[in-house]
Amino acid sequence: MPVEINFDFSRKLAGIIEGNLLNYCYQCGACVGDCPTARFDENFNPRRIMLEALYGLEKRLISRESPIWNCSNCYTCYERCPQRVKPVEVILALKNLAAQAGQCPNALMPQVTRCKTTGRSAMVTPATHRIRAELGLPPLQDLPLNELDEILKP
Repeated sequence: MPVEINFDFSRKLAGIIEGNLLNYCYQCGACVGDCPTARFDENFNPRRIMLEALYGLEKRLISRESPIWNCSNCYTCYERCPQRVKPVEVILALKNLAAQAGQCPNALMPQVTRCKTTGRSAMVTPATHRIRAELGLPPLQDLPLNELDEILKP
């Protein structure tokens, strides 16, 4: 079925994330291979989300039923992407747009609140830092909440 690309939505998304990173996704699937959510949820596929974002399928992505809400924000896709596209950052931007549009599932309101106050939807615990160190990953940096405030302005 033909898809009409919504360039306006793609530009809107590019203004939130680091420019045109989304355009560098060549659909290799590295983001899916180690994704814990994709492993347990057959309806969640970061590669498909990236493709739909590239096409600008705003109505599908910005809705209460969107697969973006199933992302655990583990950053595995970010660390695996050979193009450094940062799929999780795209998904987080989509979540922010959906929350702004009032399309957040009620069950996720605690996550939205945590996002507004810490910049992350998942709790970062001492165990998170320990596991990252054991894996040789860099420590998580504090997020610029002032930028988040700008994104969330009505």
